[in-house]
This record gives sequence, structure tokens and C-alpha cells, in this order.
Amino acid sequence: MSDLPKREEEILEFWNKEKIFEKSLDKKSPRGEYVFYDGPPFASGSPHYGHILASTIKDAIPRYRTMRGWRVQRRWGWDCHGLPVENLVEKELGFRQKRDIEEYGLASFNEAARAHIMKDEMEWRGAIPRVGRFADMENSYKTMDTSYTESVWWAFKYLHGRGLIYEGFKAMHYCPRCGTTLSNFEVAQGYKDIEDLAVTVKFQLADDPSTSLLIWTTTAWTLPGNAAVAVNPSAIYVKVKTGNEFIIVARELAPEKSVVAEYKGKELIGKKYLPPFDYFAGEFSKNNKIWRVYGADFVSLGEGTGIVHIAPAFGADDLALGQREKVPLIRHITEEGKFVLAVKDLAGLPVKPKGSPRETDEKVAALLEQKGLLFKKEKTTHSYPHCWRCDTPLLNSAASSWFVKVSALKNKLLKENAKIAWVPENVGKGRFHKGIESAPDWAISRSRYWGAPLPVWRHSKTKEIKIIGSIEELLSMVRRSGNRYFVMRHGEAVNNANNVPDPRGDPENHLTETGKAESVRAASELKHENVDLIIVSPFLRTRETAAVVQKELGLPDSAVMIDKRLHELNESDILAVRRRMGEFLFEAERRYTNKNILIISHGLPIWILQKVAARKLSGSFDFDEEVMLKTAELQEIPFVPFPHNQNYELDLHRPYIDEVPMGNGIHGQWQRVPEVFDCWFESGSMPFASNHYPFEKKNFDPERFLRFGAKGYPADFIAEGLDQTRGWFYSLIVLGVALFGRSPYKKVIVNGLVLASDGQKMSKRLKNYPDPMEVVAKYGADALRYYLLSSGVVRAEDLRFNERGVDEVSKKLLMRIDNVRSFYKLYASEKLPSENVLGSASPQPEHFLQEVSPLHILDKWILSRLGELVRDATEGFEKYELDAAVRPLGKFIDDLSAWYVRRSRERFKNGDARAVSTLRFVLYTAAHVMAPVMPFFAEDLYRSVKSKNDPESVHLSDWPEPLQIDENILREMEQIHKAASEGLQLRERAGIKVRQPLAKFTAPVLPENPQLRAILADELNVKEVARVDGEAVLDTFITPQLREEGVVRELVRRVQEWRKEKGYKIADKPECTLAVTEEEMVVANKYRDKIMLLTGLKDLKYVRKNGN
Repeated sequence: MSDLPKREEEILEFWNKEKIFEKSLDKKSPRGEYVFYDGPPFASGSPHYGHILASTIKDAIPRYRTMRGWRVQRRWGWDCHGLPVENLVEKELGFRQKRDIEEYGLASFNEAARAHIMKDEMEWRGAIPRVGRFADMENSYKTMDTSYTESVWWAFKYLHGRGLIYEGFKAMHYCPRCGTTLSNFEVAQGYKDIEDLAVTVKFQLADDPSTSLLIWTTTAWTLPGNAAVAVNPSAIYVKVKTGNEFIIVARELAPEKSVVAEYKGKELIGKKYLPPFDYFAGEFSKNNKIWRVYGADFVSLGEGTGIVHIAPAFGADDLALGQREKVPLIRHITEEGKFVLAVKDLAGLPVKPKGSPRETDEKVAALLEQKGLLFKKEKTTHSYPHCWRCDTPLLNSAASSWFVKVSALKNKLLKENAKIAWVPENVGKGRFHKGIESAPDWAISRSRYWGAPLPVWRHSKTKEIKIIGSIEELLSMVRRSGNRYFVMRHGEAVNNANNVPDPRGDPENHLTETGKAESVRAASELKHENVDLIIVSPFLRTRETAAVVQKELGLPDSAVMIDKRLHELNESDILAVRRRMGEFLFEAERRYTNKNILIISHGLPIWILQKVAARKLSGSFDFDEEVMLKTAELQEIPFVPFPHNQNYELDLHRPYIDEVPMGNGIHGQWQRVPEVFDCWFESGSMPFASNHYPFEKKNFDPERFLRFGAKGYPADFIAEGLDQTRGWFYSLIVLGVALFGRSPYKKVIVNGLVLASDGQKMSKRLKNYPDPMEVVAKYGADALRYYLLSSGVVRAEDLRFNERGVDEVSKKLLMRIDNVRSFYKLYASEKLPSENVLGSASPQPEHFLQEVSPLHILDKWILSRLGELVRDATEGFEKYELDAAVRPLGKFIDDLSAWYVRRSRERFKNGDARAVSTLRFVLYTAAHVMAPVMPFFAEDLYRSVKSKNDPESVHLSDWPEPLQIDENILREMEQIHKAASEGLQLRERAGIKVRQPLAKFTAPVLPENPQLRAILADELNVKEVARVDGEAVLDTFITPQLREEGVVRELVRRVQEWRKEKGYKIADKPECTLAVTEEEMVVANKYRDKIMLLTGLKDLKYVRKNGN
């Protein structure tokens, strides 16, 4: 088994130890910044092949660009919010519906989501470097970070101010299990073919119950919510007798029955009918708009009956007609997608059950049949939308939402998309272009919990809305108590004077005289501050300090209170100190109004209190003793209540954001709307929000003009899967164009899906694919990377993953070039004792040629092939066509191993320094070309052949410059290859092994160059090659002399195999006893010296053997 995986781990250790990635960011970058945006993966679950494919693409291009002289920041990010995470947490907690979350508690649920987010982080931190990706995971951003959310708020307010965000009431797809509406591109990800029920129903006319309007629908569950019927005003309808009753239907769709009357559609408008279900008849008995016929152009005559049932709460056309004609909405289903109690025959039933979508429709049809209203029912198969996260059938329901006005941006979006270089082109110019053309306004609010909250507050009385675009703006609206807070450390105590800690409050630890004097001075600073209250730690030294201040300020005993939460640090967990100090501060803010409060405590608790008040503590923190208050030192701390979690960190998530009182409360409250952002709005904000723009502009400033140019925008390159044309690619361009007026990316590589070997989707349940990290452990990451990058999957085609393909790359590419490297080292150690064969600097072609010319024809050929490799790889990378950049490596390695090295072995054995130098240069250059694709092996190879003054890593080196290509040599060597192939086929047909020399081979196309003809003769083991018109011919007559030469070759082969089996090196001169046949003995004795010379033996003896 190959040791390549083990060597990769050693290289990874080298990269980490020597900080190669960090050095690649610091190396000279004459071409400047190359901007790359990394679409953040959801921070849950293990990395799968889709992640590894995307990561490999995202690694190869930046590595190449770094070698070409750019600086490429590669900051990692985590997508943290939204339904994907919520659904996983719900599953862990055993929740089945949205109501379970509210019963569990919103704070607890969101904290569980936060904890879930990073539980797989360590697995990712191991897997991503192990697959060879350079990424800055130490300074990663998270979409749940407060700074990220603040930037998202800024974007929302900015777009709202430009009229590009609005609140609307529209028909949208709704997931009853998740309890929220979804955007159009989320819906597009979940369509599935299902077998549904279509019903044809009779709606009896109110003034003539024997005559019915015939309607057809595939959503029988909406019939209890029917409020109107629509006909096409310009269509012709007929009244047809069927049995003892009559039906009205479009003429084109009428059954073959006797027609008794004919109407224009407009003649039917205004007619009243009896609803199929009368559950709401009492509620709407006085409404003159309901259960009437209306005209509508959207009524099609292509299928059904030409008459459409209208439920305004369930469908875009239905809602539009209802709003136009003022037809009331009947809400006959709950938020959980179940019939309301008023629908007494079906109350509590889910209208579209997951796993059995027809079940409820069948029950509706049975009720209609009982009423005599069912004309027909039939099964139908159609594409139906399901939730992209939980797989529940969606309902088309009218709801309020906040929208991005994509319709106003469409022309600009199409123009910007036309400027983007897509790979493959048809994805951008076709699929993505059409997606933009047909895109509705983007619904960006979700009735969920774990997400960035919408920054919209509505006044409880006036219903006015206020959009907040920053934390500073939020705090300016927070209702304040009017309190002022002063913090003071106690005066010097005995323990301070003796430099001894006293965390428990020694009852004998009094203030020193210095401490009392300090406290008096501090009190004098407060005389004009009108202190109302002193709240003090229970320790003796703080109480004595309080007594001094109280006396100096003339305050009554009732003005001094002890609060045990202010005691000195004596917990093992410093987080507990933060919690008690935060709790104290927020409680004081709620309890007191317009008070000046002095807080006397200890150094570290006061420092933490100051940080809490300033919202500067999050996660773990380092305590700086230098900034801690000195004994009896006094400071006022400004404090505005802010949304916080249980650790008193600034936290904008629900429910904390909704617990902060807003406004003065006198003329009504400001209450935040309950929705959170669509997680796609957040991920689309990644370019600016990950950099906390516009609040920080260090790394991102798209509006920096003049000679500086924009910073960090747009991206030079992004890459994701084909599904992201409806996801991240779309959200990025909508927000980029809306905010900054241009596309946020210039070039895109779109990859396809990695499927199981049978073409099915990879499934953990079915276990139909090998674990990717086990594949890496078995074959190495480089083999997997090459397998993926050389396939059509980098051009948006699907790839059926086959482990044998990775194995083949390992054996046919990596192990072959590894053998070439071993071959080189074998001879380099003997023939190149000095570093200076190519000079101490990196070998450049012109310097190289001066050193080793004149060159052998094979050297010239392999250098031209190397030139082709550099040219083709460069062109592929420049065009972002990774398969075109990667595939030439395979053919080159084959030529290098199977032709150049094999045909040059005698030159190496004979000490030809030019051959060794050529091979060194080839391997050195090939290592650079391999570096973006197979970074581990490239590093290992580079370190085998680099000079001492070269950079320590190939990933700190420059991309190879173009090399000279001799097209004539390439063409002629190709002729030799073809002729050799024909000659070997002729030998095979004749049953003559290559070891047996033959006299002559002739072919119609051969180069004149005698060196090339000599190579062909050696390859075919013939004495002569010649060009003759007609077909290739091999002289198969074996003379006695040729037969002897064949025996010698056979004996040499046996000795060489014996040497290899025994592990002898080239320099070793062993003694050998060889068993030969009677026939071979004569030839063996005759050519003994020659055989010894060819096989490097000190002595050779023979013994006769029987048989073969």
C-alpha cells in the first residue's frame, strides 16, 4: 500500500510548523490584492464530497493566483442561522412542530442552536487542512456575530430608504411544519413529482340549483375556503344536460352531451352560487361580494373546465382577484396547516400530510360525494413544491412579509450579469439570466427564531414604523432610567498594603490610614454629584470605605445598601463574576429612576462591570491589571440598557432584542416586528457584513474612489455548486447591485453534484458512498483532488463518484511520478554531489540550457513537453477551466515516466550528467505546475529537487515562466510513438517477445533524425528501421546470431530481477549463481563478461537446471 497519505500528513505538519500559509499571505505581491469570497458552509454536520469539491476549487485558484504574484486573503466563514440549523436542533430536542419551540422557551431554543453551531467545528478544522486547503480558520466570521448582524441592519435600512424594501401582503409558499413563508428560490429547491388527486366539482347556481358551474382543481383542500368563481370573459361556455341536471363548462372542454344553451363568459359574471361547503355561510351571510362569478383573463382553456375556483387566501391569482373585487379571505386552515374547528367534518386534519399528500383530498372528495357535488375524481401526477429543509409539502398562502423590490433592479441585474465570466458560460447566460428575468420580489422575512432579527419597530398606537440601521441608533431609542452610575474601588486595606489577596473577606481586614484618607479624597470629588445611593460589597474593607463616603457626603443610613453580588472574585469561573455584575447593573436600571448611584466594590469585579456597561465583553476575555482602578479610585460609567444573553454579552437575537424597552412609554410602546431575516439575505451580505462595513473600512470599502480604487469589492472570483444559482449567487448579486450598483463578483466557477456511483444522490441512510476522509486516509488528498478537478464536475456536470477512479489517480499519476523522483534521487546522489550543477538559484530555462547543452534529443523533447504542460496549465487556470488546467498533468507524467525515463535509463547508468540535470529541472518545474492541484505531493517533490537558496516551500514560489517549445521535435516524436505502437502490435501478432532482437522494421512515416530512429530501433529491439511506402512491416526471421542476443537479454533480465528481489543498490557488486538450461549454457558461457558488465556483478556462475 502507498505511503503517500502518511507523507501528506508530514507535509501538513511542515506547513503548520513553518506557517507556510501565513507566509504566503506575507510574500511579495507585485500584482496587488486578488479578492476572493468564500461562500460559508452551514456550521453543522461533517464535510461531505460537495464541501470537499468546492473547497478544492476554492483552494486551487487562490494557490495559482498567489504564485502569479497576487495576495489572496482566504478567510473562512460559518453560515449559522436559518431553517437548516433550526430543523437540526428541533430534531435533537424531539420537536415536531413550531409550537414546541415556544413551549420550550425561545431563549433556551436559540441557545441550543448556538451550541449546536460549533459542535462540529473541530471536525471541520481537521478535515479542511487535511484535504490540502489553505484557509484562515482562526479569524473566521460567523453570520451570528453581532457585528455581522449590525451590517445586515445597515443594508436593510439603506435599501428601505431607497424604496427597495417594502412590507407587502402576497400569496407565497408556506411551510406548515416550519411555520414560515419561503422565498421563490428556496421553493425552487424543493419541487418533487407526487401523485395527487384532481376533482371536478359542481357549484350549484343560487337561483337554479339544478344547474351547476363545473370546476376542476388539484387542491381539493382549498374548497372549504372557496369565496368566488372565475370565468374567462371572452370564452364561450355551454350548458349541457347530464341526467336530470345541467352543468356549465367551457365549450372547448365540454363533455359530449346535449348542449341546451350557450353563453359568453361575460354573461355569467355576477351570478351567485351555493358554496360547496357552508361552514362559513353564517359569518358571511351579509357580504354581497362572496360566492359570485367574476371575470378573469388568467382563466385558461387548456385543461380542466374553463371555470376556476377562487380561494383568495390560497394562490396569487386568487388573492389578486379577491383584492380587486373586494372578495373576503376565508382562513379555513391554521398556521400549522390544519383545518380550523369551523370546518367541523375535517377539523384538526393536516391539509397536505407529509408522506401521503392525497389523503386529505380524498376525504374532501368523499364529503363532496355525500353532498352529490362530486362530478369526477382522478389521480394526477405533477411537480409539487416541498420545504427545502424538512420536506413537508408547501401551501400557497396569502401572508405579510418584507420584500426586496427585485422588480426595480431587474434591468441593472441583467446588465451586471452579462459582465460576469461564468464557467461554464451557459449557466450564467442561460439558467441564471432566466432566473433573474422571471424573479419575483424577494420575500426576506421569516416567522422563525434563530436568525438576525428584522430591525423594524412599530408603534403600538400610531402603527408608524421605525427602521434601525446600527447598534448606536438602537441604543438611542432605548428607554433609560435617568440614573447615573459611579464606581469606586475600596480604599487601601491591610491586605493591599501587604500585597496579600483576600478573596473571601477577612473580618479583620480593615482599611489602613492611607485607605481612609484615600476614601475621604474620593468623597470630596462626589460632593457636587448629588449621590442618592451607595451600594456596596459585603466585605469589611468596602463597608468601611462606604462609611467614610457616607459621612463625608452627609447621607442617611437608609442611603447605604449592601449587595452580595459586588463581592471580590472568589469563584473559579470568571464568567460567574460577569453574570452577577451584569445582573446587578441591569436590576439597578430597572429598580431605580433618576438616581445618582455610587457602587463600591473590588478591582476585578468593577473592571468587569465597566466592560459589561460598555458592551465590550464577549466569549472569553483577558484581564489587564494595568487598567484596573487603583484603591479609592473613582469613575463614572455611562450605561444604556442593551439586548443581552445570560452572559450579559450584547446579543441581538430573539428574545433578547425584544426585551429592551423602546421609547419613553408615555404615548405608546415601540415593539419590534417578530420576524427574522431569511438566512439567504444574511449569506448574500457576506462581502460587507463579514468586514463590519460601513462601521469599519479596513478591509472593505466599495466606495473608495479616485486613485485608490474600491477595496475588497467586487470579488475577482467565487465558486459554489449549481444549486447556488438559486441561492448564494443570486442573493449576492441582488444585494451587491442594490447596495453598490454593480455585481459583487467578476468570475464564477459552478460545479455540479457529486453523486453515488449508481447515479443516486449520496445518502447516509443508504450508505451508498465511501466516507471522504477514509478515502483521503487510503489514497491521499492529492489523488482525490485530481480526480475531482480533472472531471466535468468543475463545469457544472454531475459526477458519479467511483473510488476506483481515485485509486487509479494514485497509481497511474502520483505513484508513477514518485517513482520518477526516486529514480532521479538514485542517480542525483551519485552524479550530482554539488548544488551547483544548475547553479544555487532556482533553475531557469536559459541558465539551464547554458549549463547542459548540447542536449540529447530526448532532453529536448521532454523540455518541449514541459513547455506544453506549463502553457496548457496556465491557459486553463487563466480561463478558470480547471479540468483543462489539470488534465495535461496526467499525460505529461505518462510521457515522463513511460517514455523519457524508460528510454533514458542507459544514459543515467552511464553517468550522463545532462540527463540528470534535465530530469531535475523537469521535476522542479512540474512541482510548480502541480502545486495548485496536488499541493502535498508538489511540496514533497519540490523539496527533493530545490536549491538551498530557493523558497522553503513551493507554495511560496512563483509560477513557471513560459518555456520554449520545439514543435518539430514534438511532431517527430509523435511519429516515433505511433511507429513503435504499430511495431509492438506486429510483434504481439507474431508471438515474439520484445527481448528477442529482430533485424528490421519499416514504416511509411518516420522522421529523418537518426537519434529518433535509434530510439525507435531500441524500443522495438530491431537492428534497423527504415521508411518504406505502404504498411508497417516487421522482419520476423530470427538468425542464430539474433537468437543468441535474445538469450543474453533473457539472462540479463533474470539477474536484474534477482538483484531487485535481494534489494541490491546500483553501486553493489554481488556474486551470482544463475540456473540455466542446456540450450542457454553455451550462450551464457560465451557472453559471461558482457552479462556481468550489464548487470553489475563481481562474479557469475552457472548451474544446469532441468526443464524450464
